[in-house]
Amino acid sequence: MKRLIICTGSLAVLIACSKTPQVVATTAAGFASSQPAGDIRPVATTTGAPAARGVEATPNASTVEASIAYRDVTLPAGTVLPVDLETTVGSDISRVEQPVQGRIRRAVIAHGVQVLPVGTAISGHVTAARRPGRVKGRSYIAMRFTQLDTPGAGTSRISTAAVSRTGRATKEKDTLKIVAPATAGAVIGRIAGGKSGAAKGALIGGGAGTAYVLSTRGEEVRLARGTNLAVRLTAPLTVRVPAW
Repeated sequence: MKRLIICTGSLAVLIACSKTPQVVATTAAGFASSQPAGDIRPVATTTGAPAARGVEATPNASTVEASIAYRDVTLPAGTVLPVDLETTVGSDISRVEQPVQGRIRRAVIAHGVQVLPVGTAISGHVTAARRPGRVKGRSYIAMRFTQLDTPGAGTSRISTAAVSRTGRATKEKDTLKIVAPATAGAVIGRIAGGKSGAAKGALIGGGAGTAYVLSTRGEEVRLARGTNLAVRLTAPLTVRVPAW
């Protein structure tokens, strides 16, 4: 019996020594993995998330920007910019230095290249606003554009001619306002008192018409939002555009 126990123990020791030792390695995620000692491989770590196998990295915006070639295109002085007014202005509602906004109504093309796309913002200010007088003088409104949101370059200073409008003359209307009461007074006076009555009636009627004209102003001038303007450059404007 003792000999049997000794043989069994020796056999167990021999089997244990013949097995390959196992090494337990802990991964970065905290999980234990058991693999043969000869198969342990170093795990490379990176500071960022690893890219998926078979997926190419997408270039960032700065890389794309650097790969695009640009060229400068100059709009000469005298170029007319088609602008839609976005700020209502008028001789009776505006004041000097009041901001004015607009947008390019139609793409501006030079040398076969689109320099200013539709919707490009343009801004400026009111340079004059005058109401009509009670006796004489017509209404007047003027503005000038000084800044343009050029594509890809932020804002650019521009020099343009003033865009202005003058109210309609009211002399004919004023004359009618005086003559009509005078004529009516003459007719009434003649019926009531003959020739002398007609003269007095005309004088009274004319005086009433004159007083009315002197108490009222002429017509105001207004430019509503959406009004089409032709803005003329008085100095060259250079814009950087993609050279496709």
